[in-house]
Amino acid sequence: MRIEGNTGEFIELLELDPNSCRFLFNNPELSSLTVLWFLENDNTLIIDGVKHTFNKNQIVFFTEFHKIEILKKHTSKFLRFNRPFFCIIDHDIEVSCKGVLFFGASQLPVITISNQDIEQFETLWKMFSIEMKSKDNLQISMLQMMLKRYLILSTRLYKEQHLPSDIKRETDIIREFNFLVEQYFNVKHSVADYAKLLNKSPKTISNLFSKLGNKTPLNYIQDRKMLEAKRLLYYTEMQIQEIAYRIGYNDIQSFSRFFKKQEGVSPSRYRENKHLGKIANL
Repeated sequence: MRIEGNTGEFIELLELDPNSCRFLFNNPELSSLTVLWFLENDNTLIIDGVKHTFNKNQIVFFTEFHKIEILKKHTSKFLRFNRPFFCIIDHDIEVSCKGVLFFGASQLPVITISNQDIEQFETLWKMFSIEMKSKDNLQISMLQMMLKRYLILSTRLYKEQHLPSDIKRETDIIREFNFLVEQYFNVKHSVADYAKLLNKSPKTISNLFSKLGNKTPLNYIQDRKMLEAKRLLYYTEMQIQEIAYRIGYNDIQSFSRFFKKQEGVSPSRYRENKHLGKIANL
């Protein structure tokens, strides 16, 4: 079911069977965000050229920029809304999902609903479904409140499952770094660039990310550049020189060296592997 407002805002709530969702991903709508909750095991999607498998009660979060192909998918719950309906950036102080669930640079955000949390998610979905059938002038406001609750629950789970407990106070810095990389990866390529925007020292940013794992903040920047390069190589016929320029390289040689160092093959070979059907299995 889909509800639309008078100024282009919309929210869409669907329960999908294996054959009813392909069209939803082939034509993503402008400024839309999508949440997909899998209800069974063994779902296989190619996302930005990489094969992923999802199991029961995993939820994955997409922006309009993700490129998605469905290889195998069972039943799922599908939620999509656009920026006019609810802008996560304007409401970040309320839901805190910017830079983690959405616009988190190169990371694919996935959470797993635990047994102790499943009742909350199922109850909220049921309330969502009931309110979608309402016809009064409070419907949009009620749906926005429920969406906010859904995003808050999901953000809490993401933080519990992906962020160490000793950096909870610094989570906002990580989120903002990820969001800034999403905005500026093609023009700002150093940790110092983002540290300046955050009013922090590069060392502070590096020390913070060292608590997260093995990836440095520079790795996050490079990964986002690589994601964009691979999207353009895999899903468009754009010339490699133009792709290089798009992600901030003035000459194709520098871009090719960067790409091969990160991926192990040249940009042209990566594109060739796509046509040979190899990329999704790398």
